[in-house]
Amino acid sequence: MEEVILVLNSGSSSIKFTLYSGAAPQVDGQISGLGAKPRLSLVSSVSTTRVERPLTPDEGKTHGNALATLIPLLETELGGKTVDAVGHRVVHGGVSFTQPVRIDDKVLEELGKLEPLAPLHQPHNIAGITAARDVFPNAVQTACFDTAFHREHPWVNDTFALPRSFYEEGVRRYGFHGLSYEFICSHLKATRPDLYKGRVVVAHLGNGASMCAVLNGQSIGSTMGFTALDGLPMGTRCGQLDPGVVLYMLTEKGMTPDEVSDLLYRNSGLKGLSGLTQDMRTLAASDDSRAGEAIDYFVFRIRRELGAMAAVLGGLDTLVFTGGIGENSALVRERVCANQDWLGLSIEPAENHSGAERISSDQSKVNVLVIPTNEEEIVRRHTSALLAA
Repeated sequence: MEEVILVLNSGSSSIKFTLYSGAAPQVDGQISGLGAKPRLSLVSSVSTTRVERPLTPDEGKTHGNALATLIPLLETELGGKTVDAVGHRVVHGGVSFTQPVRIDDKVLEELGKLEPLAPLHQPHNIAGITAARDVFPNAVQTACFDTAFHREHPWVNDTFALPRSFYEEGVRRYGFHGLSYEFICSHLKATRPDLYKGRVVVAHLGNGASMCAVLNGQSIGSTMGFTALDGLPMGTRCGQLDPGVVLYMLTEKGMTPDEVSDLLYRNSGLKGLSGLTQDMRTLAASDDSRAGEAIDYFVFRIRRELGAMAAVLGGLDTLVFTGGIGENSALVRERVCANQDWLGLSIEPAENHSGAERISSDQSKVNVLVIPTNEEEIVRRHTSALLAA
């Protein structure tokens, strides 16, 4: 009988889920608005069932309540089969977790110690794990880490110019979005092995955004660092910031650490720059000059980091766009790739707007691809391997 794996991506107010029977996704959806206006969206590719309804306050009060509400729907789709394993996306694995693991009490305790490194994600990842262990007591629980893909990158990309004692206690550049980068690399290896072996930059652009330099499937450079704040500007996160600005906020503005954290994580980025929204679609459609300036800055930073990643690689063979913005915004892709002749990079406008995977022009020395990411599939693969082991 085919194994049944449920993949969960638990956020502060949402749970995204995909139910697999074997390698085939059977049910996909999310519960959003937890604790406020909870709502369930579910689509079955097998029974063609579609559910779109608000949840009661009790049903959507916590992650546990939400999963308990979801169980009857999943059981109907499973037709008598049970969930063998639940795979969780976990943002931060720290120094110790360099591979996916089965979750036990000791692992859960260690993951809790990493909460200060990813305050926007880790507590909610753990809440999802705790809820799933209660709701699916007989299922194997696994954790797959966004940081693991980067754990073998060179020391010079791993460290900060601080006293070495900080590095030894874990203050280092971890990098994130590793599950997305792993999927893109696996896709290239399977479909374009010649490109997989070359010098690749992957731009994961979405509400969270980062870029990664990859050589032969191995991360050798990343824009994100100790936390998921560094590098590119994001939906609500600031990206690269002079640490002196934080000192200024604390000493001259009298802000508390919690206030600084809230500003940098939740009220900066595209949202802070525009004063409007973090939604790229809304910004692109707006005639407000602040919206245009926010996009200008976003594109500028991507172009700047593209040059840096190409330098790390010693050249560039392939640029891949992925993530919500990377996959869907022809405008951002066009502006990132404009006037990049020095890099040997150009795109075909018609292809850029057509939904094609390859959008580079025939004259371009650099392959430019648009590849939808699938972090859930990577979690499924790792969970399946842990089940087999």
